[in-house]
Amino acid sequence: MKKKFKSLLALVAAFAIVFTMSITSFAAEGNTTTPTADTTTYTLTLTGTTTGHIYEAYQIFKGDLSGTTLSNIKWGSGVTDPDNLVTDLKNDATLKDTFSKVTDAASVAEALSKVQAQKDDPVAKEFATVVSKYLSTTKTIKDSAAEQTKISGLTAGYYLVKDQDKSINSTKQDAYTRFILEVVANTSAAVKSDVPTVEKKVKDTNDSTGETTDWQDSADADINDDVQYQITGTMPKNIADYTTYKYVFTDTMSKGLTYTANNAKIKIGNTDVTGSFTEAITKDNDSTVVTWTCDNLKGIDGVTLDENTKVVVTYSATLNKDAVIGAAGNPNEVYLTYSNNPNKGGDGDTGTTPKDKNIVFTYQVVVNKVDKDSKPLAGAEFTLSKVKADNTLTVVNTFTLTGDKEKDATTFTASGLDDGTYVLKETKTPAGYNTIADQYFTIKAVHDANSNDPKLMSLSGDKLTGSAITFTPDTNAGSLTTNIVNEKGSNLPSTGGRGTMLIFILGAALAAGAVIIKVASKKKA
Repeated sequence: MKKKFKSLLALVAAFAIVFTMSITSFAAEGNTTTPTADTTTYTLTLTGTTTGHIYEAYQIFKGDLSGTTLSNIKWGSGVTDPDNLVTDLKNDATLKDTFSKVTDAASVAEALSKVQAQKDDPVAKEFATVVSKYLSTTKTIKDSAAEQTKISGLTAGYYLVKDQDKSINSTKQDAYTRFILEVVANTSAAVKSDVPTVEKKVKDTNDSTGETTDWQDSADADINDDVQYQITGTMPKNIADYTTYKYVFTDTMSKGLTYTANNAKIKIGNTDVTGSFTEAITKDNDSTVVTWTCDNLKGIDGVTLDENTKVVVTYSATLNKDAVIGAAGNPNEVYLTYSNNPNKGGDGDTGTTPKDKNIVFTYQVVVNKVDKDSKPLAGAEFTLSKVKADNTLTVVNTFTLTGDKEKDATTFTASGLDDGTYVLKETKTPAGYNTIADQYFTIKAVHDANSNDPKLMSLSGDKLTGSAITFTPDTNAGSLTTNIVNEKGSNLPSTGGRGTMLIFILGAALAAGAVIIKVASKKKA
């Protein structure tokens, strides 16, 4: 009896297994062997493709085409060892109920038609996985093109189209693609290009105003500040096509950042999944590399993944004494490693996202102590303090300027400063000079809040009311330089000598004048 495999166009929606696409580069191979059972050939057009992939089209079923119906169905040229294929279909845990009575290509096709009617996608996906183990060398190969790829010369039948094995570069943001499609006419199918992404953000706190920003791509901080970070990873749209899903965050911190082990918290939605990840800390030259690895996100109890699921890591790192001052900043970057081959259920093959970077900046104030002639002046002591939001002071540095030329001790540098308000107090004044008033000033910095490569745009030091301090900024060096001037005191008369005589003579004259005034007043009386 003739077996017919009907409504194949409708089967596309139910059986298409679409996996994420991305860019990589491979050598072109062109078209090779094409099935020739029928004289009429058709073209399969894949839309939404990108350059770099190599597609293989295997004919699974063939038969006599009438309209859009295949009859007299047989195994296609793309299948090898059909007997063992049938055995595997009948023994597979997911497929055995559907294919328990199949014996040949026609009965397998008939069983698939019933699955389509029930829209049983898990069965369709598992069928593709089993068939992929029995593919012959007879296939059509086509290099992908931008936006649209045409695979021509296909005879009528039912095809499995997939990426060539080992053609995806694991160091790129790539994923394997697989379809099951019928080709009973010139047919098109959309490729859904999608991979997970990762994003790294940081918060910026100004101690003087008490304000903290939202998550952004740059911040500034004092040395010894704890800087707050957030990493967010997404899912591919086809996460449901994976049986297991590996997920690894790799975070690299520059020398100026110190990470304390196991201070990270990882959540999926409101569920804390930190315990499902393994943390490892290694060194890469001067950098610290922290990885958080989950071998199977889909195996976490109580967690259901879909295309909208996000994995969020939050942690803190301390800006340390090795922090780089100025525009170079202290970068921190992350990338995500993820399963990228649903054809294998998610095991083995992985891809990586591009790195996402943010930077923490810090600054320095350089003070030259001089006299009114701009000559270096030793003998002063200073305290530099930050003015907090509650108007309390936190001492940043104290300096004693001894005048030791070997140490250039008429200049001091306060490094590792955040933006904010500061006060410079002269706590000891060189002999013979007047103490300067407390000098209040604000460090202001502008840096990219949202950028793939954040920059320090500008730096300034602004004096506040009542202060005379003036800064020369160097944005690249992250420095603000100023001269603090001490004026000499007034030259009052010294004790002894002519000064004393002058005071005595003036005093005597005043006394005599008083006597004269008194006598004159008596005569009037």
